[in-house]
Amino acid sequence: MGSANKEPLLATRERETQPPKSKHDSDGELERILSDTTQPFISRLGPATWIELKLLFFLAAPAVLVYLINYVMSMSTQIFSGHLGNLELAAASLGNTGIQIFAYGLMLGMGSAVETLCGQAFGAQKFEMLGVYLQRSTILLSLAGVVLTIVYVFSEPILVFLGESPRIASAAALFVYGLIPQIFAYAVNFPIQKFLQAQSIVTPSAYISAATLVVHLVLSWVAVYEIGLGLLGASLVLSLSWWIIVIAQFVFIVKSERCKRTWQGFTLQAFSGLPEFFKLSAASAVMLCLETWYFQILVLLAGLLPQPELALDSLSICTTVAGWVFMISVGFNAAASVRVSNELGARNPKSASFSVVVVTLISFIISVIAALVVLALRDVISYAFTEGEEVAAAVSDLCPLLALSLVLNGIQPVLSGVAVGCGWQAFVAYVNVGCYYGVGIPLGSVLGFYFKFGAKGIWLGMLGGTTMQTIILIWVTFRTDWNKEVEEAAKRLNKWENKNEEPLLN
Repeated sequence: MGSANKEPLLATRERETQPPKSKHDSDGELERILSDTTQPFISRLGPATWIELKLLFFLAAPAVLVYLINYVMSMSTQIFSGHLGNLELAAASLGNTGIQIFAYGLMLGMGSAVETLCGQAFGAQKFEMLGVYLQRSTILLSLAGVVLTIVYVFSEPILVFLGESPRIASAAALFVYGLIPQIFAYAVNFPIQKFLQAQSIVTPSAYISAATLVVHLVLSWVAVYEIGLGLLGASLVLSLSWWIIVIAQFVFIVKSERCKRTWQGFTLQAFSGLPEFFKLSAASAVMLCLETWYFQILVLLAGLLPQPELALDSLSICTTVAGWVFMISVGFNAAASVRVSNELGARNPKSASFSVVVVTLISFIISVIAALVVLALRDVISYAFTEGEEVAAAVSDLCPLLALSLVLNGIQPVLSGVAVGCGWQAFVAYVNVGCYYGVGIPLGSVLGFYFKFGAKGIWLGMLGGTTMQTIILIWVTFRTDWNKEVEEAAKRLNKWENKNEEPLLN
Protein backbone atom coordinates (compact mmCIF):
# COMPACT_ATOMS: atom_id res chain seq x y z
CA MET A 1 0.00 0.00 0.00
CA GLY A 2 2.92 2.29 0.49
CA SER A 3 1.58 3.85 3.66
CA ALA A 4 4.24 2.88 6.14
CA ASN A 5 4.67 5.07 9.18
CA LYS A 6 7.29 7.35 7.68
CA GLU A 7 6.33 10.92 8.51
CA PRO A 8 3.40 13.22 9.25
CA LEU A 9 1.04 14.19 6.44
CA LEU A 10 2.23 17.77 5.97
CA ALA A 11 5.88 16.91 6.40
CA THR A 12 6.56 15.43 2.96
CA ARG A 13 10.23 15.48 2.17
CA GLU A 14 11.63 17.88 -0.39
CA ARG A 15 11.94 16.18 -3.75
CA GLU A 16 15.41 16.05 -5.21
CA THR A 17 14.04 17.65 -8.37
CA GLN A 18 11.07 19.90 -8.90
CA PRO A 19 8.00 18.04 -10.18
CA PRO A 20 7.24 18.54 -13.84
CA LYS A 21 4.52 20.94 -14.79
CA SER A 22 1.28 19.16 -15.49
CA LYS A 23 -2.01 19.81 -17.17
CA HIS A 24 -4.16 18.61 -14.28
CA ASP A 25 -6.67 20.83 -12.53
CA SER A 26 -4.37 23.11 -10.51
CA ASP A 27 -1.87 23.22 -13.42
CA GLY A 28 0.96 22.65 -10.94
CA GLU A 29 0.32 25.98 -9.19
CA LEU A 30 -0.63 24.39 -5.87
CA GLU A 31 2.54 22.30 -5.79
CA ARG A 32 4.68 25.33 -6.59
CA ILE A 33 3.11 27.33 -3.75
CA LEU A 34 3.55 24.50 -1.24
CA SER A 35 7.15 23.93 -2.38
CA ASP A 36 8.17 27.60 -2.15
CA THR A 37 10.34 27.48 0.97
CA THR A 38 11.35 31.14 0.53
CA GLN A 39 7.96 32.04 2.04
CA PRO A 40 6.86 31.09 5.58
CA PHE A 41 4.28 28.31 5.72
CA ILE A 42 1.57 30.60 7.10
CA SER A 43 1.97 32.90 4.07
CA ARG A 44 1.57 29.95 1.71
CA LEU A 45 -1.39 28.49 3.59
CA GLY A 46 -3.96 31.09 2.45
CA PRO A 47 -3.34 30.94 -1.33
CA ALA A 48 -2.96 27.14 -1.23
CA THR A 49 -6.22 26.70 0.69
CA TRP A 50 -8.10 28.98 -1.71
CA ILE A 51 -6.88 27.00 -4.74
CA GLU A 52 -7.78 23.69 -3.12
CA LEU A 53 -11.23 24.86 -1.99
CA LYS A 54 -12.12 25.99 -5.51
CA LEU A 55 -11.05 22.65 -6.95
CA LEU A 56 -12.87 20.63 -4.28
CA PHE A 57 -16.20 22.43 -4.50
CA PHE A 58 -16.06 22.42 -8.30
CA LEU A 59 -15.86 18.62 -8.09
CA ALA A 60 -18.01 17.94 -5.03
CA ALA A 61 -21.10 20.08 -5.74
CA PRO A 62 -22.10 18.43 -9.06
CA ALA A 63 -21.20 15.00 -7.64
CA VAL A 64 -23.54 15.55 -4.68
CA LEU A 65 -26.30 16.58 -7.10
CA VAL A 66 -25.80 13.46 -9.24
CA TYR A 67 -25.98 11.10 -6.24
CA LEU A 68 -29.04 12.90 -4.87
CA ILE A 69 -30.84 12.63 -8.21
CA ASN A 70 -30.02 8.92 -8.46
CA TYR A 71 -31.46 8.49 -4.97
CA VAL A 72 -34.59 10.46 -5.85
CA MET A 73 -35.15 8.39 -9.00
CA SER A 74 -35.22 5.16 -7.01
CA MET A 75 -37.37 6.67 -4.26
CA SER A 76 -39.86 8.14 -6.76
CA THR A 77 -40.27 4.71 -8.36
CA GLN A 78 -41.00 3.32 -4.92
CA ILE A 79 -43.55 6.10 -4.30
CA PHE A 80 -45.32 5.50 -7.62
CA SER A 81 -45.49 1.79 -6.80
CA GLY A 82 -46.74 2.50 -3.28
CA HIS A 83 -49.80 4.31 -4.59
CA LEU A 84 -50.89 1.07 -6.24
CA GLY A 85 -51.38 -0.57 -2.83
CA ASN A 86 -49.65 -1.85 0.28
CA LEU A 87 -48.48 -5.04 -1.43
CA GLU A 88 -46.90 -3.07 -4.26
CA LEU A 89 -45.21 -0.71 -1.79
CA ALA A 90 -43.75 -3.64 0.14
CA ALA A 91 -42.63 -5.29 -3.10
CA ALA A 92 -40.93 -2.16 -4.46
CA SER A 93 -39.29 -1.45 -1.11
CA LEU A 94 -37.98 -5.00 -0.88
CA GLY A 95 -36.80 -4.95 -4.49
CA ASN A 96 -35.06 -1.60 -4.05
CA THR A 97 -33.47 -2.05 -0.63
CA GLY A 98 -32.93 -5.80 -0.81
CA ILE A 99 -31.95 -6.85 -4.33
CA GLN A 100 -31.22 -3.63 -6.23
CA ILE A 101 -29.00 -2.04 -3.58
CA PHE A 102 -26.82 -5.16 -3.67
CA ALA A 103 -26.24 -4.75 -7.41
CA TYR A 104 -25.74 -0.99 -7.05
CA GLY A 105 -23.07 -1.39 -4.37
CA LEU A 106 -21.26 -4.16 -6.25
CA MET A 107 -21.19 -2.27 -9.56
CA LEU A 108 -20.28 1.08 -8.01
CA GLY A 109 -17.51 -0.59 -6.02
CA MET A 110 -16.05 -2.36 -9.05
CA GLY A 111 -16.20 0.92 -10.97
CA SER A 112 -13.92 2.52 -8.38
CA ALA A 113 -10.94 0.85 -10.07
CA VAL A 114 -11.48 3.34 -12.90
CA GLU A 115 -11.39 6.12 -10.32
CA THR A 116 -7.91 5.08 -9.20
CA LEU A 117 -6.35 4.41 -12.59
CA CYS A 118 -8.01 7.14 -14.64
CA GLY A 119 -7.28 9.75 -11.99
CA GLN A 120 -3.60 8.82 -11.80
CA ALA A 121 -3.27 8.46 -15.60
CA PHE A 122 -4.82 11.89 -16.15
CA GLY A 123 -2.46 13.47 -13.64
CA ALA A 124 0.48 11.74 -15.37
CA GLN A 125 -0.78 13.03 -18.76
CA LYS A 126 -1.19 9.48 -20.09
CA PHE A 127 -4.47 10.62 -21.59
CA GLU A 128 -4.96 7.78 -24.08
CA MET A 129 -5.07 5.23 -21.24
CA LEU A 130 -8.25 6.70 -19.73
CA GLY A 131 -10.37 5.37 -22.58
CA VAL A 132 -8.69 1.97 -22.28
CA TYR A 133 -9.42 1.78 -18.55
CA LEU A 134 -13.02 2.82 -19.20
CA GLN A 135 -13.48 -0.03 -21.67
CA ARG A 136 -11.75 -2.61 -19.47
CA SER A 137 -13.99 -1.74 -16.57
CA THR A 138 -17.12 -1.90 -18.73
CA ILE A 139 -16.15 -5.39 -19.91
CA LEU A 140 -15.64 -6.64 -16.36
CA LEU A 141 -18.80 -5.02 -15.02
CA SER A 142 -20.83 -6.46 -17.89
CA LEU A 143 -19.57 -9.94 -17.03
CA ALA A 144 -20.54 -9.30 -13.41
CA GLY A 145 -23.92 -8.17 -14.71
CA VAL A 146 -24.49 -11.61 -16.25
CA VAL A 147 -23.99 -13.21 -12.83
CA LEU A 148 -26.29 -10.66 -11.18
CA THR A 149 -28.95 -11.36 -13.80
CA ILE A 150 -29.11 -14.95 -12.56
CA VAL A 151 -29.68 -13.64 -9.02
CA TYR A 152 -32.46 -11.37 -10.30
CA VAL A 153 -34.13 -14.21 -12.24
CA PHE A 154 -34.21 -16.40 -9.12
CA SER A 155 -35.07 -13.55 -6.75
CA GLU A 156 -38.44 -15.04 -5.74
CA PRO A 157 -37.10 -18.32 -4.28
CA ILE A 158 -34.17 -16.40 -2.77
CA LEU A 159 -36.53 -14.02 -0.96
CA VAL A 160 -38.73 -16.88 0.24
CA PHE A 161 -35.63 -18.68 1.53
CA LEU A 162 -34.69 -15.51 3.45
CA GLY A 163 -38.05 -15.56 5.22
CA GLU A 164 -40.26 -13.27 3.14
CA SER A 165 -43.87 -14.27 2.59
CA PRO A 166 -44.49 -15.97 -0.79
CA ARG A 167 -47.01 -13.27 -1.76
CA ILE A 168 -44.60 -10.37 -1.19
CA ALA A 169 -41.69 -12.33 -2.69
CA SER A 170 -43.67 -12.96 -5.87
CA ALA A 171 -44.59 -9.28 -6.26
CA ALA A 172 -41.02 -8.19 -5.47
CA ALA A 173 -39.66 -10.61 -8.07
CA LEU A 174 -41.92 -9.06 -10.71
CA PHE A 175 -40.52 -5.63 -9.82
CA VAL A 176 -36.95 -6.97 -9.92
CA TYR A 177 -37.42 -8.51 -13.38
CA GLY A 178 -37.94 -5.02 -14.75
CA LEU A 179 -34.63 -3.95 -13.21
CA ILE A 180 -32.53 -6.46 -15.17
CA PRO A 181 -31.73 -3.91 -17.93
CA GLN A 182 -30.64 -1.53 -15.17
CA ILE A 183 -27.82 -3.91 -14.22
CA PHE A 184 -26.13 -3.41 -17.58
CA ALA A 185 -26.77 0.33 -17.45
CA TYR A 186 -24.81 0.29 -14.19
CA ALA A 187 -22.04 -1.65 -15.97
CA VAL A 188 -21.56 1.22 -18.41
CA ASN A 189 -22.59 4.19 -16.26
CA PHE A 190 -20.18 3.83 -13.36
CA PRO A 191 -17.02 3.51 -15.52
CA ILE A 192 -18.20 6.49 -17.59
CA GLN A 193 -18.94 8.49 -14.45
CA LYS A 194 -15.49 7.80 -12.97
CA PHE A 195 -13.83 8.43 -16.37
CA LEU A 196 -15.38 11.91 -16.49
CA GLN A 197 -14.75 12.68 -12.82
CA ALA A 198 -11.05 11.83 -13.23
CA GLN A 199 -10.85 14.70 -15.73
CA SER A 200 -12.84 17.04 -13.45
CA ILE A 201 -15.73 16.89 -15.94
CA VAL A 202 -18.65 16.74 -13.52
CA THR A 203 -21.19 19.41 -14.48
CA PRO A 204 -22.46 17.65 -17.66
CA SER A 205 -23.38 14.55 -15.64
CA ALA A 206 -25.37 16.73 -13.23
CA TYR A 207 -27.29 18.38 -16.09
CA ILE A 208 -27.96 15.01 -17.74
CA SER A 209 -29.17 13.48 -14.46
CA ALA A 210 -31.46 16.44 -13.72
CA ALA A 211 -33.04 16.31 -17.18
CA THR A 212 -33.44 12.54 -16.93
CA LEU A 213 -35.21 12.87 -13.58
CA VAL A 214 -37.91 15.00 -15.21
CA VAL A 215 -38.32 12.45 -18.01
CA HIS A 216 -38.38 9.65 -15.46
CA LEU A 217 -41.20 11.20 -13.43
CA VAL A 218 -43.34 11.77 -16.54
CA LEU A 219 -42.75 8.28 -17.96
CA SER A 220 -43.40 6.67 -14.57
CA TRP A 221 -46.76 8.43 -14.29
CA VAL A 222 -47.75 7.34 -17.79
CA ALA A 223 -46.56 3.74 -17.43
CA VAL A 224 -47.97 3.08 -13.96
CA TYR A 225 -51.24 5.04 -13.99
CA GLU A 226 -52.20 5.84 -17.58
CA ILE A 227 -51.20 2.60 -19.29
CA GLY A 228 -51.58 0.47 -16.17
CA LEU A 229 -48.32 -1.48 -16.36
CA GLY A 230 -48.10 -1.59 -12.57
CA LEU A 231 -45.00 -2.79 -10.77
CA LEU A 232 -43.28 -4.10 -13.88
CA GLY A 233 -43.88 -0.81 -15.67
CA ALA A 234 -42.43 1.19 -12.78
CA SER A 235 -39.21 -0.82 -12.70
CA LEU A 236 -38.86 -0.87 -16.50
CA VAL A 237 -39.09 2.93 -16.58
CA LEU A 238 -36.37 3.12 -13.92
CA SER A 239 -34.16 0.91 -16.09
CA LEU A 240 -34.92 3.05 -19.15
CA SER A 241 -34.03 6.22 -17.23
CA TRP A 242 -30.62 4.81 -16.35
CA TRP A 243 -30.01 3.94 -20.00
CA ILE A 244 -30.92 7.50 -21.00
CA ILE A 245 -28.21 8.74 -18.62
CA VAL A 246 -25.69 6.26 -20.06
CA ILE A 247 -26.39 7.12 -23.70
CA ALA A 248 -26.35 10.87 -23.07
CA GLN A 249 -23.03 10.68 -21.22
CA PHE A 250 -21.45 8.51 -23.92
CA VAL A 251 -22.58 10.91 -26.66
CA PHE A 252 -20.99 13.71 -24.65
CA ILE A 253 -17.71 11.78 -24.45
CA VAL A 254 -17.63 11.08 -28.19
CA LYS A 255 -18.65 14.58 -29.29
CA SER A 256 -17.01 16.80 -26.68
CA GLU A 257 -13.70 18.51 -27.35
CA ARG A 258 -12.87 18.02 -23.66
CA CYS A 259 -12.59 14.24 -24.11
CA LYS A 260 -10.66 14.14 -27.39
CA ARG A 261 -7.37 13.35 -25.68
CA THR A 262 -8.84 10.68 -23.43
CA TRP A 263 -11.32 8.92 -25.74
CA GLN A 264 -9.63 7.67 -28.90
CA GLY A 265 -12.09 5.00 -29.93
CA PHE A 266 -12.66 1.35 -29.13
CA THR A 267 -9.46 -0.66 -28.87
CA LEU A 268 -8.27 -4.23 -28.38
CA GLN A 269 -6.16 -2.98 -25.46
CA ALA A 270 -9.35 -3.15 -23.41
CA PHE A 271 -9.09 -6.96 -23.41
CA SER A 272 -5.50 -7.01 -22.12
CA GLY A 273 -4.60 -6.99 -18.44
CA LEU A 274 -8.10 -8.03 -17.39
CA PRO A 275 -6.99 -10.37 -14.54
CA GLU A 276 -4.96 -7.63 -12.83
CA PHE A 277 -7.70 -5.10 -13.46
CA PHE A 278 -10.20 -7.53 -11.95
CA LYS A 279 -8.15 -7.76 -8.74
CA LEU A 280 -8.35 -4.02 -8.19
CA SER A 281 -12.04 -3.96 -9.19
CA ALA A 282 -12.86 -6.83 -6.84
CA ALA A 283 -11.04 -5.16 -3.94
CA SER A 284 -12.97 -1.95 -4.63
CA ALA A 285 -16.26 -3.85 -4.70
CA VAL A 286 -15.53 -5.68 -1.45
CA MET A 287 -14.54 -2.42 0.24
CA LEU A 288 -17.83 -0.71 -0.67
CA CYS A 289 -20.13 -3.72 -0.26
CA LEU A 290 -18.86 -4.43 3.24
CA GLU A 291 -19.87 -0.88 4.19
CA THR A 292 -23.27 -1.12 2.45
CA TRP A 293 -24.16 -4.48 3.97
CA TYR A 294 -23.05 -3.33 7.41
CA PHE A 295 -25.90 -0.85 7.70
CA GLN A 296 -28.39 -3.27 6.16
CA ILE A 297 -27.49 -5.71 8.94
CA LEU A 298 -28.37 -2.98 11.47
CA VAL A 299 -31.94 -2.98 10.16
CA LEU A 300 -32.10 -6.79 10.01
CA LEU A 301 -30.96 -7.10 13.63
CA ALA A 302 -33.51 -4.50 14.72
CA GLY A 303 -36.22 -6.67 13.18
CA LEU A 304 -35.38 -9.39 15.71
CA LEU A 305 -36.06 -7.18 18.75
CA PRO A 306 -39.14 -7.72 21.01
CA GLN A 307 -40.92 -4.67 19.51
CA PRO A 308 -39.69 -4.85 15.91
CA GLU A 309 -42.27 -2.43 14.49
CA LEU A 310 -41.23 0.44 16.77
CA ALA A 311 -37.52 -0.33 16.34
CA LEU A 312 -37.78 -0.52 12.55
CA ASP A 313 -39.91 2.63 12.27
CA SER A 314 -37.54 4.71 14.38
CA LEU A 315 -34.42 3.32 12.70
CA SER A 316 -35.86 3.81 9.21
CA ILE A 317 -36.47 7.51 9.96
CA CYS A 318 -32.95 7.94 11.33
CA THR A 319 -31.31 6.06 8.45
CA THR A 320 -33.32 8.08 5.92
CA VAL A 321 -32.05 11.34 7.44
CA ALA A 322 -28.53 9.91 7.54
CA GLY A 323 -28.88 8.81 3.92
CA TRP A 324 -29.69 12.31 2.70
CA VAL A 325 -26.79 13.86 4.62
CA PHE A 326 -24.54 11.01 3.50
CA MET A 327 -24.94 12.18 -0.12
CA ILE A 328 -22.84 15.23 0.78
CA SER A 329 -20.06 13.02 2.11
CA VAL A 330 -20.26 10.84 -1.00
CA GLY A 331 -19.72 13.95 -3.11
CA PHE A 332 -16.61 14.81 -1.12
CA ASN A 333 -15.56 11.15 -1.39
CA ALA A 334 -15.55 11.51 -5.19
CA ALA A 335 -13.76 14.86 -5.00
CA ALA A 336 -11.09 13.49 -2.66
CA SER A 337 -10.47 10.50 -4.90
CA VAL A 338 -10.08 12.65 -8.01
CA ARG A 339 -7.85 15.25 -6.35
CA VAL A 340 -5.51 12.71 -4.73
CA SER A 341 -5.24 10.45 -7.79
CA ASN A 342 -4.63 13.42 -10.13
CA GLU A 343 -1.91 14.85 -7.91
CA LEU A 344 -0.19 11.49 -7.42
CA GLY A 345 -0.22 10.88 -11.16
CA ALA A 346 1.24 14.36 -11.72
CA ARG A 347 4.00 13.60 -9.18
CA ASN A 348 2.82 16.28 -6.77
CA PRO A 349 3.07 14.72 -3.27
CA LYS A 350 2.61 17.98 -1.36
CA SER A 351 -0.57 18.81 -3.27
CA ALA A 352 -1.96 15.32 -2.64
CA SER A 353 -1.29 15.52 1.11
CA PHE A 354 -2.64 19.07 1.36
CA SER A 355 -5.82 18.06 -0.49
CA VAL A 356 -6.42 15.30 2.06
CA VAL A 357 -6.21 17.78 4.94
CA VAL A 358 -8.53 20.33 3.33
CA VAL A 359 -11.23 17.93 2.13
CA THR A 360 -11.30 16.10 5.48
CA LEU A 361 -11.69 19.33 7.45
CA ILE A 362 -14.40 20.74 5.17
CA SER A 363 -16.45 17.54 5.20
CA PHE A 364 -16.04 17.28 8.98
CA ILE A 365 -17.26 20.87 9.52
CA ILE A 366 -20.33 20.29 7.33
CA SER A 367 -21.17 17.05 9.14
CA VAL A 368 -20.85 18.71 12.56
CA ILE A 369 -23.29 21.42 11.46
CA ALA A 370 -25.73 18.74 10.25
CA ALA A 371 -25.36 16.87 13.55
CA LEU A 372 -26.13 20.01 15.56
CA VAL A 373 -29.24 20.64 13.44
CA VAL A 374 -30.43 17.07 14.08
CA LEU A 375 -29.93 17.46 17.83
CA ALA A 376 -31.81 20.77 17.81
CA LEU A 377 -34.76 19.15 15.97
CA ARG A 378 -34.65 15.78 17.74
CA ASP A 379 -38.15 16.11 19.24
CA VAL A 380 -39.89 17.10 15.98
CA ILE A 381 -37.86 15.49 13.20
CA SER A 382 -39.98 12.33 13.09
CA TYR A 383 -43.19 14.25 12.30
CA ALA A 384 -41.94 14.75 8.75
CA PHE A 385 -42.45 11.00 8.35
CA THR A 386 -45.19 9.95 10.78
CA GLU A 387 -47.66 11.31 13.35
CA GLY A 388 -47.01 8.63 15.99
CA GLU A 389 -46.01 9.94 19.42
CA GLU A 390 -44.34 6.68 20.39
CA VAL A 391 -42.20 6.70 17.25
CA ALA A 392 -41.34 10.38 17.84
CA ALA A 393 -40.07 9.54 21.33
CA ALA A 394 -38.02 6.62 20.00
CA VAL A 395 -36.48 8.78 17.27
CA SER A 396 -35.66 11.51 19.78
CA ASP A 397 -33.92 8.90 21.92
CA LEU A 398 -31.84 7.75 18.93
CA CYS A 399 -30.90 11.23 17.70
CA PRO A 400 -27.64 11.45 19.71
CA LEU A 401 -26.49 8.29 17.95
CA LEU A 402 -27.70 9.73 14.64
CA ALA A 403 -25.66 12.87 15.28
CA LEU A 404 -22.56 10.80 16.04
CA SER A 405 -23.14 8.80 12.86
CA LEU A 406 -23.31 12.00 10.82
CA VAL A 407 -19.99 13.20 12.25
CA LEU A 408 -18.28 9.87 11.52
CA ASN A 409 -19.81 9.83 8.04
CA GLY A 410 -18.27 13.22 7.46
CA ILE A 411 -14.80 11.72 7.87
CA GLN A 412 -14.93 8.04 6.94
CA PRO A 413 -16.22 8.30 3.32
CA VAL A 414 -13.68 11.03 2.55
CA LEU A 415 -10.83 8.85 3.81
CA SER A 416 -12.24 5.98 1.74
CA GLY A 417 -12.09 8.32 -1.26
CA VAL A 418 -8.44 9.02 -0.47
CA ALA A 419 -7.86 5.25 -0.31
CA VAL A 420 -9.42 4.84 -3.76
CA GLY A 421 -7.28 7.66 -5.12
CA CYS A 422 -4.17 5.89 -3.82
CA GLY A 423 -5.26 2.38 -4.82
CA TRP A 424 -5.50 1.05 -1.25
CA GLN A 425 -8.83 -0.74 -1.76
CA ALA A 426 -7.60 -4.17 -0.64
CA PHE A 427 -6.20 -2.78 2.61
CA VAL A 428 -9.42 -0.92 3.43
CA ALA A 429 -11.42 -4.09 2.69
CA TYR A 430 -9.41 -5.94 5.38
CA VAL A 431 -9.94 -3.05 7.81
CA ASN A 432 -13.68 -3.13 7.12
CA VAL A 433 -13.90 -6.86 7.77
CA GLY A 434 -12.12 -6.56 11.11
CA CYS A 435 -13.82 -3.40 12.39
CA TYR A 436 -17.34 -3.95 11.05
CA TYR A 437 -17.78 -7.69 11.28
CA GLY A 438 -15.21 -8.55 13.95
CA VAL A 439 -16.12 -5.72 16.34
CA GLY A 440 -19.21 -3.72 15.35
CA ILE A 441 -21.81 -6.43 14.72
CA PRO A 442 -20.85 -8.69 17.68
CA LEU A 443 -20.70 -5.68 20.02
CA GLY A 444 -24.03 -4.37 18.75
CA SER A 445 -25.65 -7.78 19.18
CA VAL A 446 -24.39 -8.08 22.76
CA LEU A 447 -25.55 -4.58 23.72
CA GLY A 448 -28.88 -4.90 21.94
CA PHE A 449 -29.93 -8.40 22.99
CA TYR A 450 -27.88 -9.54 25.99
CA PHE A 451 -27.89 -6.20 27.83
CA LYS A 452 -31.36 -5.40 26.43
CA PHE A 453 -30.51 -1.91 25.16
CA GLY A 454 -32.61 -2.59 22.06
CA ALA A 455 -32.11 -0.61 18.85
CA LYS A 456 -29.93 1.91 20.68
CA GLY A 457 -27.59 -0.84 21.84
CA ILE A 458 -27.31 -2.38 18.36
CA TRP A 459 -26.57 0.98 16.80
CA LEU A 460 -24.12 1.97 19.55
CA GLY A 461 -22.15 -1.23 19.12
CA MET A 462 -22.00 -0.87 15.36
CA LEU A 463 -20.88 2.74 15.77
CA GLY A 464 -18.01 1.32 17.80
CA GLY A 465 -16.91 -0.60 14.72
CA THR A 466 -17.22 2.50 12.54
CA THR A 467 -15.24 4.56 15.04
CA MET A 468 -12.43 2.00 15.10
CA GLN A 469 -12.34 1.91 11.29
CA THR A 470 -12.25 5.70 11.08
CA ILE A 471 -9.39 5.94 13.60
CA ILE A 472 -7.35 3.38 11.65
CA LEU A 473 -7.91 5.21 8.35
CA ILE A 474 -6.98 8.54 9.94
CA TRP A 475 -3.79 7.07 11.40
CA VAL A 476 -2.72 5.39 8.15
CA THR A 477 -3.60 8.37 5.95
CA PHE A 478 -1.90 10.96 8.11
CA ARG A 479 1.27 8.83 8.40
CA THR A 480 1.56 8.15 4.68
CA ASP A 481 4.81 8.76 2.81
CA TRP A 482 3.36 10.68 -0.14
CA ASN A 483 6.62 10.65 -2.09
CA LYS A 484 6.43 6.86 -2.01
CA GLU A 485 2.79 6.96 -3.13
CA VAL A 486 3.86 9.00 -6.16
CA GLU A 487 6.29 6.24 -7.12
CA GLU A 488 3.66 3.56 -6.51
CA ALA A 489 1.25 5.40 -8.81
CA ALA A 490 3.91 5.56 -11.54
CA LYS A 491 4.60 1.83 -11.20
CA ARG A 492 0.88 1.04 -11.36
CA LEU A 493 0.39 3.05 -14.54
CA ASN A 494 3.49 1.63 -16.24
CA LYS A 495 2.40 -1.89 -15.34
CA TRP A 496 -0.90 -1.62 -17.21
CA GLU A 497 0.07 0.73 -20.01
CA ASN A 498 0.35 -0.86 -23.45
CA LYS A 499 0.59 1.37 -26.49
CA ASN A 500 1.08 -1.32 -29.11
CA GLU A 501 -2.58 -1.74 -29.99
CA GLU A 502 -4.39 0.48 -32.46
CA PRO A 503 -7.96 1.67 -31.95
CA LEU A 504 -10.71 -0.38 -33.57
CA LEU A 505 -12.96 2.61 -34.10
CA ASN A 506 -12.27 6.31 -33.77
